[in-house]
Amino acid sequence: MDPVTIANVFIDAKCIGEKKIGDEDCFVLKYSVDPGILNLRRDGASEVIRHTLNGYFSQRTGLLVFVEDSYLTRIQTSDNTGTVYWETNTESSIRDYRRVDGVNIAHSGHSVVTLFRFGEEAMSHTKTRMEEMWEIEEVAINVQGLSKDCFLPPSEVCKMNEDER
Repeated sequence: MDPVTIANVFIDAKCIGEKKIGDEDCFVLKYSVDPGILNLRRDGASEVIRHTLNGYFSQRTGLLVFVEDSYLTRIQTSDNTGTVYWETNTESSIRDYRRVDGVNIAHSGHSVVTLFRFGEEAMSHTKTRMEEMWEIEEVAINVQGLSKDCFLPPSEVCKMNEDER
């Protein structure tokens, strides 16, 4: 969870209130992806019709402690007889921030992903839930000599590095 990327994701978000997550009082930022951008993601028979992110940031530290990511995708069946919808919801708690080269980096968390499929027929409804505990054991920032073939950062990070030169 790179702080620069997190900041860029929520740069156009709106504050929608406050909520307590665990022991942390948080402010909640909501970002809804612009319909024009969603339209660019259209791929033949599939179309993302809604994508929202809610970030819960500690009022004490400003760090992201919880994130909700929700997609709604419409898919035209291969035989063009109907439409199937997939709703994907991901909830992730982010913990164990430690300073690495002066940057706070989350080192563990817990994610739950729920997939819900529904369509025209009531019998076609299915729900799947996946859960994962994750941990980062080692973090290195700006490793000298690391080939770009090993790690390709997001384009906004590349642009920022060019601007700093």
